[in-house]
Amino acid sequence: QVQLVESGGGLLQPGGSLRLSCAASGSFIDIGLMAWHRQAPGKEREQVASITSDGVTSYAGSVKDRFTISRDNYKNTVYLQMNSLNPEDSAVYYCSMRCRYGKGWGTWSTFWGQGTQVTVSS
Repeated sequence: QVQLVESGGGLLQPGGSLRLSCAASGSFIDIGLMAWHRQAPGKEREQVASITSDGVTSYAGSVKDRFTISRDNYKNTVYLQMNSLNPEDSAVYYCSMRCRYGKGWGTWSTFWGQGTQVTVSS
């Protein structure tokens, strides 16, 4: 069906920047909403940013003005540019994509990446 592969996580100091990527592969007809989520130890997973197929973006209040989500529809890839990172941003970051797949008109379903660790520490 659909596989999502994330990359770009790592360890960095407060104030630094990082860019995450998530590429979709497999057999699908269309991709709708793309989003990034994160989950810190002991906390629930939260959505940090999303982007529609038309390019309309939405951000969680905690990352607004620091994170930027974008997508490349030709590469079936979503990005998350993260600036001014602080220790509270440390988490496993997951991407998700709502994809239409299958025969005929297809079926819509949400697929998830495996997660990439982002650690912000001095």
